[in-house]
Amino acid sequence: MKKVCVLGLDVGKKRIGVAGCDGTGLIATELITIHRQSFTSDIEKLKKLIETREATKLVVGLPILMDGSLGSQAKQIQKFGNRISTILNLPIEYIDERFTSLEAVSELKAQRKYSSYEKGLVDCYAAKIILQRWLDQRHIAS
Repeated sequence: MKKVCVLGLDVGKKRIGVAGCDGTGLIATELITIHRQSFTSDIEKLKKLIETREATKLVVGLPILMDGSLGSQAKQIQKFGNRISTILNLPIEYIDERFTSLEAVSELKAQRKYSSYEKGLVDCYAAKIILQRWLDQRHIAS
């Protein structure tokens, strides 16, 4: 079985939540939250993670509107995603991220890890949910 090395990203204006998966491609885990400073610094941090984890693909959450269309935020994320895909020379896939932040908050509250002061943890967990959705869709399709 081929090893699956994918990173999931929850891209926001202030932070990027990052998740990875086990080599089997079954389970996503939260990794880190990148506190955004500049595009160059974001790229450097992502590049290090990609090298460390030997990632071969990025899965980026896309905030699709309730009517299924792409709003301005989704278009900004696509623009960012396409730029990093080109710079990092990695394929990118987008996945609907509706309600992932709410799910992340629920999960953190259930684990008694939630704090309104630690928004970065929510982003990291949201990235895990985004990546898990993608992994689950792959397994259903295969």
